[in-house]
Amino acid sequence: MSIEIKVPSPGESISEVTISKWLKQVGDYVQLDEPLVELESEKATFEVNAESAGTLTKQLAKEGDEIKVGSIILEIDETAKAPENSAPKAEAKKEVAAPIKSEKKAEEKPVAPAAAAISMDSDVHIAPLAKELMQAYGLKPSQVIGSGPNGRINRTDVLEAIVAKGASNGSSNKYSSSGERNTRVEKMSNLRKTVAKRLVAAKNETAMLTTFNEVNMKPIMDLRNKYKTIFAEKHEVGLGFMSFFTRACCIALLDWPAVNAFIDGDQIQFNDYCDISIAVSGPRGLVVPVIRNAESLSLANIEKEVKRLAAKARDNKLSMEEMSGGTFTITNGGVFGSMMSTPIINPPQSAILGMHNIVERPMAENGQIVIRPIMYVALSYDHRIIDGRESVSFLVRVKQLLENPEMLFDGRTPAEKVLGL
Repeated sequence: MSIEIKVPSPGESISEVTISKWLKQVGDYVQLDEPLVELESEKATFEVNAESAGTLTKQLAKEGDEIKVGSIILEIDETAKAPENSAPKAEAKKEVAAPIKSEKKAEEKPVAPAAAAISMDSDVHIAPLAKELMQAYGLKPSQVIGSGPNGRINRTDVLEAIVAKGASNGSSNKYSSSGERNTRVEKMSNLRKTVAKRLVAAKNETAMLTTFNEVNMKPIMDLRNKYKTIFAEKHEVGLGFMSFFTRACCIALLDWPAVNAFIDGDQIQFNDYCDISIAVSGPRGLVVPVIRNAESLSLANIEKEVKRLAAKARDNKLSMEEMSGGTFTITNGGVFGSMMSTPIINPPQSAILGMHNIVERPMAENGQIVIRPIMYVALSYDHRIIDGRESVSFLVRVKQLLENPEMLFDGRTPAEKVLGL
């Protein structure tokens, strides 16, 4: 008896998806819940798993095809018997992998026996960025051991293999003129098309303005350098800048509710909670996962959420729920070296904060010229709902909190606490 596997709905308002990659082929025997195909919607990438063990008998679409949600995508013969060698193979793989896991020397990892068993036509899933690196450096799947689910190869795995092998991508001639005039055309992904539409809509449908300020990052950097080791040992997560900025924004959003609101028709919806969207550059483009109720989280819990969501973004594992419903967005162009920018609002939100790189600059402090690590910050906002007074005051409040990290607990200075102010 054959069962039909249909395309599940990835979320409301999404009617079509694109087949990104077939993980199994016709004739393959699959186990229950084993990933069969990777699909890409306009907002996320997700996998469809086998609803029963059996042999894959039909594939009703090809990679790159766009299909309707609810359409039959493949068929599985659940009466087919498992190949006799299927179980021993799994055991053999496990036996080989066990001693490799115990190896600690990174230089021995890419030449492990388990990796050698993977051929060029292996069905091991390779992340897009990892695949580009492997092609650039001439690496085969057999030279890289994947650390992701089901042996998935990610960018970090490839970088480790490159370092261990001492590989060269021959990039010395990259900028030399060969006289050739080649071009290539790639189909725009659903995610990229959606991002493009939303950005154009944000520019055309909002009265967007941007206000700027600068933040002296020395207090936070000193605090971080002093406690980062103890923090990591206690909370099992690193202490970055994102938790400080998220906490500061939450306090400022509660002080200036209009920045945390959005327009719904002829009404304004105010939120008494802070769902902070964090812009992350993933393999398929920009995604914006959400930290729920960030105003109630400690710095450690914020860092853990940032780490978890960023890891899922890199592996294209974010769900629709994890990327919807934010009330305010933070984007960090500083990781790419940006000095200053005017970030575009993430609709239906009314504002977005842009972080930038930290550069040592001269500044006046107590009548003296001193060198301080300075970050420029930018707040883009919808002037239809947020006035200049509110936008500027919000950003000044964020600046005050970051330059006085002792205020990040409840927004008050130690003196104000003592005086009961």
